[in-house]
Amino acid sequence: MVRLRIHHRTSYRYLQPVSLGPHRLMLRPRESRDLRLHSIEVEVTPPATVTWAHDVAGNAVATASFQTMTDHLVVDSVAELELDAAAWPVFDIAASAIGYPFRYSDDEWADLGPLAARQYQDPVGRLTNWARAFVRGDTTDTLSLLRDLCTGVSTAISYQSREDEGTQSPIETLDRGWGSCRDFAVLFVEAARCLGFGARLVSGYLYNPSQDIFGARSAGSTHAWAEIYLPGAGWITFDPTSRSVGGANLIPVSVARDIHQVIPVAGSFVGAVNAFQEMTVEVLVSS
Repeated sequence: MVRLRIHHRTSYRYLQPVSLGPHRLMLRPRESRDLRLHSIEVEVTPPATVTWAHDVAGNAVATASFQTMTDHLVVDSVAELELDAAAWPVFDIAASAIGYPFRYSDDEWADLGPLAARQYQDPVGRLTNWARAFVRGDTTDTLSLLRDLCTGVSTAISYQSREDEGTQSPIETLDRGWGSCRDFAVLFVEAARCLGFGARLVSGYLYNPSQDIFGARSAGSTHAWAEIYLPGAGWITFDPTSRSVGGANLIPVSVARDIHQVIPVAGSFVGAVNAFQEMTVEVLVSS
């Protein structure tokens, strides 16, 4: 078990005062049997009215509403938590799902819904064929298949940090041969859906004290990874960027069907077309 402090600061600068629309903040870590949240403080400058709610996926979402014009916006959050995720977890997968292919129950299939549906076009079947190449024979071990797929993403794609907004489509990532952690996660999830798995994207933080894990340039950073649902075991964590399975070193904040649904800070402003100057993000994860 490790006790962590996460300081996440997002700053926006404008060349002249603008009117800020409501901003959606996804900064509160998701509590679970592996993660115990002790405290979370969110401070917004200029002053805002902050309200909390849970979205359809159970993520804690804050909405900041502003009354005054400003030439800057700072969202500062500090969370303290305990992380107790096993480094080498054992998954109690149901006997019916140990071998692939398998069939989800009717209830599971109904609840997974869009999480099992593909989100990107694949007109010539390139992604489908790439994903199916990891299936070894008519029947294969399910967990081994997913591990191979997870490793296969980072084998085929070179990691490259990107500061620009947006995420590449899976086909773009395969074509370019490089991507960020969010591109890796989207490719893995969409490939898993090609094979019939229920999958979702996860956004949060990576704790990297030894600074030897891909996806972080320091002891901690924002990060994106994936979860696959397997009967009996439930949602299993896969991080294709670091080729890891299980939640050790990962602090989840939000889960969703699509990567655009888990942006930590999102909002709008009304002002001159060239009013926006810069955005900076600083993350410090420390024990």
